Amino acid sequence: MAIEITDANFRELVLNSDKPVLLDFWAEWCGPCRMVGPFVEELSKEYEGRAVVGKVDVDSNPEVSMEFGIRNIPTILFFKGGKIVDKQVGAVPKSVLEGKLKNQM
Repeated sequence: MAIEITDANFRELVLNSDKPVLLDFWAEWCGPCRMVGPFVEELSKEYEGRAVVGKVDVDSNPEVSMEFGIRNIPTILFFKGGKIVDKQVGAVPKSVLEGKLKNQM
């Protein structure tokens, strides 16, 4: 299951991670987010131990969302070494997300 990333644990789980990170910014009310959500969950299982796959609820975690200028959701950021290395805005097939994650490994 994807890890819940919050304003409180963001630095520890994302910026300090020694693994690539896929971070899904979403909200409960967002239709396209519900389309991408199952893909994110599948990737969290498939890449367990090799990557960190997390979700940030933008309504509950405004600090992290503002820090990265999240204006449209779903937005998926890819981190490596604590820095953003790729970004995907909007709903896309699982293969697109997996390809971007694989590029960070």
